Amino acid sequence: MPKPTFLEIARRAGVGTATVERVLNGRGGVRPQTVEKVVAAARSLDYPRRLPEAHRGVIRIEVILVRPDATFFARLSSAFERIAATLDRSIAVHRTFLDEAKPAAIAKRILEPDLRRAALILAVPDHPLVSDALRKLEAENIPTVQIVTQISRTKSTYVGIDNYAAGRMAGLLMAKMQRRPGKVIAICHSQIYRVHRDRVRGFFDYLIEEGPDFEPVAALFGFDDGDRNAEQLHEALKRWPDLAGLYNAGGANTALNKVLRKHGRGRDIFFVGHELTERSTKALREGTMDVVLDQAPEAQARRAIDLVLAELNLHDLPVGNPPIRFITFTAENV
Repeated sequence: MPKPTFLEIARRAGVGTATVERVLNGRGGVRPQTVEKVVAAARSLDYPRRLPEAHRGVIRIEVILVRPDATFFARLSSAFERIAATLDRSIAVHRTFLDEAKPAAIAKRILEPDLRRAALILAVPDHPLVSDALRKLEAENIPTVQIVTQISRTKSTYVGIDNYAAGRMAGLLMAKMQRRPGKVIAICHSQIYRVHRDRVRGFFDYLIEEGPDFEPVAALFGFDDGDRNAEQLHEALKRWPDLAGLYNAGGANTALNKVLRKHGRGRDIFFVGHELTERSTKALREGTMDVVLDQAPEAQARRAIDLVLAELNLHDLPVGNPPIRFITFTAENV
């Protein structure tokens, strides 16, 4: 196979041939970020010359996540780890977990990484400090992808399901499958994630428009804390004896299932939640949960990496970005 030309490398890296010549001949005067692109492009084309050791493994993609104890984020992190193992050795994926309750620290990390990075992927709360930091990074034209949820007033690419549609799907299934009319509630983490705001809005909108037998009465914020979610559901059962439906737009399904079993309401209240896990699968089979909507974190991770590689001119094919398809599970297909 013939050696790739400087022109081919330049096209792949999105730079001029003079820049490629300076980088590959070690003549300096080129920005570090551009050096990274050129070296990565040369490697991807199997350029035979030995490249400077200083540039080995320099294409760093940072992934900022929160809540490593949550099943969804654990799945997402594992997906990035597996994908990283398949990439060229010149590309490193670095995962960073931060405290969701500390937006100032998240904002600082966005603007001040420990290591120089070529791109950023993040799934973090929607907060003004985070928004301001991300907008500054976007202005520097650093490839940035948001997954799972979106930050207000930012323009970087979003990868994830259509969360409003997921909420409407929860409402549709409840309206069509729950034979007993009555009041319904939604529980989610809080309002710091747009993902949850959109899901609850879609859920209530559908029931108001299409489910006249069901009355949305409350949106409860449990911060995905099992004890807090359990107490909220316990109080809701006492306050609304005719409660017919529960939509958990966030996490902590296990705690809610325990309350329903304890009160003997597992087959009485229609329960829709998110994320298929061993525990939610068991709840579907036992009948305390009726539907689980899984947002396929593995597909989100793969799409995010592909989009970043395309932005860095390291992906040969164009990458489309329609909403990730969420998967609907019931007791019949688990």
